[in-house]
Amino acid sequence: MSDRVPIAIVGAGLMGCGIAQVFAVAGHQVALYDAVESARLAALARIGDAIASVDGDASAMARIALHADLAGAVCGADFVIEAAPENLELKQRLFQQIEAAARPQAILASNTSVIPITAIMAKLRDKSRALGTHWWNPPYLVPLVEVVRTIDTSDAASATTLALLRAVGKSAVEVKKDIAGFVGNRLQHALWREAIALVNDGVCDAETVDMVVKASFGRRLAVLGPLENADLVGTDLTLAIHQYVLPHLEASGAPAPILEKLVASGKLGFKSGEGFRRWTQDQQTALRRRVTEHLKMLGRVGV
Repeated sequence: MSDRVPIAIVGAGLMGCGIAQVFAVAGHQVALYDAVESARLAALARIGDAIASVDGDASAMARIALHADLAGAVCGADFVIEAAPENLELKQRLFQQIEAAARPQAILASNTSVIPITAIMAKLRDKSRALGTHWWNPPYLVPLVEVVRTIDTSDAASATTLALLRAVGKSAVEVKKDIAGFVGNRLQHALWREAIALVNDGVCDAETVDMVVKASFGRRLAVLGPLENADLVGTDLTLAIHQYVLPHLEASGAPAPILEKLVASGKLGFKSGEGFRRWTQDQQTALRRRVTEHLKMLGRVGV
């Protein structure tokens, strides 16, 4: 691939728009497809607002073209990223249509967060050019992209994808084994599982869990990863701690009853105004703003 390759994004939701923004700002021509007219109509305004929020180059908007036809969006692309809802059958169907319309040399990637790439690409004829690119929200502020290989992914497809993502400023890493949740979400949800279990078991309330994380090890995480920390304190101490504490951690393999109860009762978090905690509209807006400003600050200091 050349330095500036045509990109197609399938899905103009939150993630699709953010990914399109990253490539357009980096100078790539982007075809952005969505079957839903309202999503297409909202896409450019959403991207424009996001570019403005980081004082980005507004001229990048001219490099994004909206498409209502899937084949028309992907036929000229060298790199296609699917960013559709987390539905296996939908993604399989989309990739069959994408493969039929895309160039033979185009790399085909899914932005799924947790579904194994092997399952998504199961119905393709040429699986060697298929892989996962798991971006994090918002894509234009969070640097990581996990490039997930399947047993069929070629070395060339993986290397080309890693190089392309790094060229647009992303911290791209290769995940060598295709497992549910990949690396990031397995780590994230292991923490969430234990956090929910602590509340479920009456050890503390939700506010305390969040405060403990944010006011202790959470402050180090941007500059000190867990295995760096293990080496820092010593693998011998890490082993001693694990020998004692691991048998006591949540390991049922099922969602906690308190989480199932919240969902069954319609307490869906921000969506309904209450989840583990109650949220007014002002509180929701303030939290979103704090997260965005924190991510922008980390970007400015190069973390």
